[in-house]
Amino acid sequence: MGEVSPRLEDLPLRDDLRGMTPYGAPQAPLPVALNVNENTHPVPQVVADDIMDSIALALRDVNRYPDREFTALREGFAEYLGHGLTRDQIWAANGSNEVLQHVLQAFAGPGRTAFGFGPTYSMYPLLTRATGAGWVAGSRAADYTVDAADAASQIADASPDVVFLCAPNNPTGTPLGLDVIEAAYDATDGIVVVDEAYFEFAPRDERSALTLLPGRERLVVSRTMSKAFAFAGARVGYLAADPALVDALRLVRLPYHLSALTQAAASAALRHAPTMLRMVDEIVAQRDRISATVEALGFTPHESWTNFVLFGGVDDPAATWRGLYDRGVLIRDVGIPHHLRVTAGTEEETTAFLDALASIESAS
Repeated sequence: MGEVSPRLEDLPLRDDLRGMTPYGAPQAPLPVALNVNENTHPVPQVVADDIMDSIALALRDVNRYPDREFTALREGFAEYLGHGLTRDQIWAANGSNEVLQHVLQAFAGPGRTAFGFGPTYSMYPLLTRATGAGWVAGSRAADYTVDAADAASQIADASPDVVFLCAPNNPTGTPLGLDVIEAAYDATDGIVVVDEAYFEFAPRDERSALTLLPGRERLVVSRTMSKAFAFAGARVGYLAADPALVDALRLVRLPYHLSALTQAAASAALRHAPTMLRMVDEIVAQRDRISATVEALGFTPHESWTNFVLFGGVDDPAATWRGLYDRGVLIRDVGIPHHLRVTAGTEEETTAFLDALASIESAS
C-alpha cells in the first residue's frame, strides 16, 4: 500500500502563515517575456568579460569563506550612489528582497507592524508576515498618487514600526515626491524604507531620497541591481542608511551571506556603471512608446517613472492576457481590476507586444 503524501495544511505550519500564497509570476518559454520587470537587454560583452574574469579570480579562493563585510562591494556602491556616502552607510544582500527582509527582521517581528500604501509591491506584506509582524495597508488616490498630508495622517493613525514607500511605485509606476517622504518620516518614530528599485528610470533631474539621509537616522533608501544594471539573475540588492542602522542589520544576517562569486560579479558590474546604464535611455524610450501606443488603442496608461507601464480600460484582463499569451507575449495581470502591466523591453520585444495587442483589439 503506497504512502499518501502530506498536504501543506497537514503540516505543523505556523498559524500566521496558514492560507498565505508564495510570491510568484507565471513562467513560460514564450518568445517575448515582459511580465516581471526585468531588463531584457543582455549584459554588454565588454562587461560580461570583466565579470567572468573577476569570478575566475574569486574561484581561486572559493575554498575559503568570503569577506563577511563585503568591503570592496560596499565601497563600490558608495561610489556609485555618491552624495558623500561611505561604505559604513551601505548594506547589501541577495536581492533587494533580502535587504528588506533584514530590515524587517531587525525592526519588525512579532507584536509589531509594517505599513505601505496599496496597491504596492506584493512582497512587502509577504516579507512582513514571514517575520511574524502584521501588515497594515494604507490607501492611494484614484490615480495611485499619495500626497504629503494624507500620507502623514494615515501613518500617524496606523503607528507602524516600519513604513514602506515605493518610489516610484510598483506595480503602478507612480512617482513619489520627496515632500511625501519627509512627511512620512516626521509622522512616525519607526523605520521608513524608501524603495528606489526603479529610480534610474525616473527623469534625470529628479532628486533621490538619498538627499534626505543626513540627520534622519531612521531613514533607509533601498536599491537593486536587477533593473537598470540588467543583473536580475545575479541577485544583488543594497541600501544606504545611517551607520548605526546598518550595524543593526548585522544582528540578523546569516554568516557570510554574500558569496565571493556574487561580490566579485557585482563589483565588476559597478566598475562599468556608465556602460550598463546606457540601456536605461533605450528602455525609457520604449516605455514611452508603449504608453503612447496603448493610449492610441483606447487604453489608459498611468504615468510611469519605471521600466514598465500599467494600463487600464481593459474590459477583460484575463482574456487579453490569454490572447497575448497565445501570440507568444507574456505580460502580467497584477490583480488590479481592468488593468494589465507590461515591461518595456527591447525595440523588437515592444513591437511584438504592441502588434499582438493591436491584433487582439482588431479581432474583438
